[in-house]
Amino acid sequence: MKDFTAQRAAFRTLHADGCFILPNPWDAGSARRLKKLGFKALASSSSAAAWTLGLRDHEITLEQILDHLTRLCAATDLPVNADFESGFADTPEGVAVNVTRAIKTGISGLSIEDQWNDGLYPLDFAVERLAAARRAIDASGQDVMLVARTEAYLNGIDNVDFVIERLTAFAKAGADCLFAPGMSDPDEIAATVKAVAPKPVNVLIMNADMRVANLAALGVRRVSVGGALAAAAWRGFDAAAAALAEQLV
Repeated sequence: MKDFTAQRAAFRTLHADGCFILPNPWDAGSARRLKKLGFKALASSSSAAAWTLGLRDHEITLEQILDHLTRLCAATDLPVNADFESGFADTPEGVAVNVTRAIKTGISGLSIEDQWNDGLYPLDFAVERLAAARRAIDASGQDVMLVARTEAYLNGIDNVDFVIERLTAFAKAGADCLFAPGMSDPDEIAATVKAVAPKPVNVLIMNADMRVANLAALGVRRVSVGGALAAAAWRGFDAAAAALAEQLV
């Protein structure tokens, strides 16, 4: 069985200072190509993984995501952070069981969302679910980083105070890193970094105006792109296939 101790130690070290890019592959081949380009760590994307199976985002099952993570971790010696959606369970107990299974795939980090159906879990319950994930990681004896995500911005809650309240609560519950995908305003990013310090913040690049150097200057520790690389690859595929289809007799 492959030992992932070195990857997990390296991943935690990357979060200690500075800013690094965490690109999101969608299969073993893209993971290996990203390593060749010099990236130091990778992150899965649940949407990108779903697309490879002909599914839409949030349609992928627990068993499918575990298989996907196993393949990514086996394909590279880089640390892999798992997009684990909302833990694929509603109850804290269910989240803990599933996190324990995810750790066995070889991941170095794992994110848990506060998303529930078309909205967010109440804060107290979201904290309970995150704390259960924390206990599962601790019980495993593996140095896997826990990333807490609030999907507030992606649910139309454009309120940085609301976001900071959630992220600070998650930090107190044991999250190692905080993440609010959809946040793009520099002042809001800076305020969030300050509120959860010294714990690191992940920012998702949402548009071409968001530059890594600028995010680093705001104190952001890691930068990811979600399903953007996979989407770009599929756009290239569609364009090439459409050009070929035009030649059909």
